Amino acid sequence: MLQTLLTPAGEHLPETPWQSYPRPQFRREGWHNLNGRWDFAVTEGTEPPAEFPREILVPFCPESTLSGIGTHYGESQSLWYRRRFTLPEGFARDRVVLHIGAADQVLDAWCNGVPVGRHVGGYEAMTFDLTDALQSGENELLLRVRDDLRSTVQPYGKQVLQRGGMWYTPVSGVWQTVWLESLPPHAIPGLTIRADDTVALLDTGDPTQEGTVTVQTPRGPLTVPLHTGRAAVRPDAPRLWSPDDPYLYEFSIDTATDHVESYFALRRLTIGEAGGHPRLCLNGKPLFFHGVLDQGYYPDGLFTPAAPECYEADIHAMKELGFNTLRKHIKVEPEVYYYLCDKLGMIVFQDMVNNGDYAYWRDTVWPTLRFQRRRSDARMHRDEATRRAFLEGMEATVARLRNHPSICYWTIFNEGWGQFDSSAVYARLRALDDSRFIDSTSGWFRGGETDIDSRHIYYGPWTLRAGDKPLVLSEFGGCCLAVEGHRFNPDKSYGYSTSRSPAELQQALDRLYTQKVLPAVAKGLYGAIYTQLSDVEDEINGLLTYDRRVLKPDPGAMRALAGQLHQAFAASCNGKEPAHAGTQ
Repeated sequence: MLQTLLTPAGEHLPETPWQSYPRPQFRREGWHNLNGRWDFAVTEGTEPPAEFPREILVPFCPESTLSGIGTHYGESQSLWYRRRFTLPEGFARDRVVLHIGAADQVLDAWCNGVPVGRHVGGYEAMTFDLTDALQSGENELLLRVRDDLRSTVQPYGKQVLQRGGMWYTPVSGVWQTVWLESLPPHAIPGLTIRADDTVALLDTGDPTQEGTVTVQTPRGPLTVPLHTGRAAVRPDAPRLWSPDDPYLYEFSIDTATDHVESYFALRRLTIGEAGGHPRLCLNGKPLFFHGVLDQGYYPDGLFTPAAPECYEADIHAMKELGFNTLRKHIKVEPEVYYYLCDKLGMIVFQDMVNNGDYAYWRDTVWPTLRFQRRRSDARMHRDEATRRAFLEGMEATVARLRNHPSICYWTIFNEGWGQFDSSAVYARLRALDDSRFIDSTSGWFRGGETDIDSRHIYYGPWTLRAGDKPLVLSEFGGCCLAVEGHRFNPDKSYGYSTSRSPAELQQALDRLYTQKVLPAVAKGLYGAIYTQLSDVEDEINGLLTYDRRVLKPDPGAMRALAGQLHQAFAASCNGKEPAHAGTQ
């Protein structure tokens, strides 16, 4: 029998969850949070319901415990949300817009009966202008969301109708913060930041914007002009961002009518050579990316943790174990997640969200048996609508997240899921962002254009040696430990090895890193992503339990392993044999 698990934050929810500002890298005064209790109804068709018999707690999806619903509805049904609100006194300036962080999968919105827009896609933010539909006094918002997992055209990640194993409970409806923003006349429309280790280039996207940019630096405030919507900031004695010193330059932009606040970091990503092998470098120095796979699922809120502080707790827990990297696995989080990674110094490998059909034997068993074979993917997953939806989702992901310095690495395709023409997709992504590393094919079906030689190993021999591309083990491990009282599914478990106690788990981790990973470091491995941060549903291979209440391994022992890895990597970069190299 499946168990209801709550994270510590899920035990004491406020009436208005997720109260923090939802867009930390483009902050503006004048916002109104619409999270909280909404009227909720489900219909078979697309016409509005006659009544709303239930309430749902936004921003939690209806499948989640925290929503108060706990049900996945039929794929042909419509989910309806209604909220009545009155704008705070003096709130409206020039325009009032509605923001929804994400809703899965097709959302239509009305304000006071007036259609204000539609959005397709389950992982992107959306904005609707409500100004002309607003009225004095009370207003009514009506949202309709439809989500059909029977179709694999739209990106869906690891959601399936029949959860189990490495596939999870589906998510539908609104799952990120809903909020209103008051815009002044001639508002700054947005902000794109391009930064290296010396300069940050700021672009509002509006050449009519004129004003000043004030940056807080270690040497005091620095003011530069904003001209034709752009500014270049060159701090003296730049303080570079890294996991050990995640320094953020806070700044504000002031024009005649608007004031926004943001931040940037200075850091440079390059590919160099050290010790006879290609390496990924941060700020000119080779870095070993010691990471974990982060699926971003929570037992009480599914896609959405009970509070943003849950992200912070996850990041701190992994740093306590000595990790410096999280691979955000085929999911796009609310922006506060990336802000916390920026602030706390956690590197992010960001996956694109997969779509297309999945076949277990074709996409998992066969390539595993053939040990990650090379093949052309030009004719894989040929449906044009599916390809177009993936590219649109990829472009939206880059547009939303590109300003975050913690994101150092994009992953396009994972284990062949929805994979097609990876060389062409690589070129398209490179045109969107030429400042980050790109892993075109994480796992197998390699052969197209990529910056990275990216492998997954859960079974069989380790035959890892760097070639002409930097070599990363982008998935491995998955050692299991069941912690009774903290299991979602006590009757079934999923993972890649079994331990009976925390001591056995630590021994398994010690063997894995010392006998497998360390020898590969000597042969040019620059990064290793362990599976995974937490248990997820049937999976019990997390370093944390699913409810985030038990940290399974010993922090001191894990930090010691991290120290050995970095020591071995430094020796490898200097062309020396590491002191603790085992055998593969």
